[in-house]
Amino acid sequence: MTSRGTPSRFLKSVLQNGVGRYVCQLKRVSIIFSKNAQSSLGIRDFIEEGVVDYAKKNPGTVVYVSPQPRRIPKIVAEYLNGNVREEIVTNKTSAQISELLTKLSNQSGLDIIRIRKPQHTDSPSIQGQWHPFVNRPPSIGLIRPLKD
Repeated sequence: MTSRGTPSRFLKSVLQNGVGRYVCQLKRVSIIFSKNAQSSLGIRDFIEEGVVDYAKKNPGTVVYVSPQPRRIPKIVAEYLNGNVREEIVTNKTSAQISELLTKLSNQSGLDIIRIRKPQHTDSPSIQGQWHPFVNRPPSIGLIRPLKD
């Protein structure tokens, strides 16, 4: 926690992701819905229309479709780092559910918090800060403005 009262951290890459190749951090998506409930209408439309397309676009993500009677429709996303995120999709359309799944696929599973600085290093330089006169020999003397 910081003095502002919100958690923060330095910017970091998840498992050096993107250095060699990109690895999608979303490993499993469970779609839970009711076969008869009116609130599950949008998710049933998404299952009929778009779940196969989503699975083809994201071959590294396992998609489970689980009809359960009298349940609130939700999407449960599980990430490689062990975090689980549940999103309630009551009365959402098929397009909104598709956007939500795309957002979940692009996230790392880490909580969204304030970034302290855009760059950070764990091993700072011991040489000090560079300026234009770092390597100037001291025998030259002081720098004075030119006189005309």
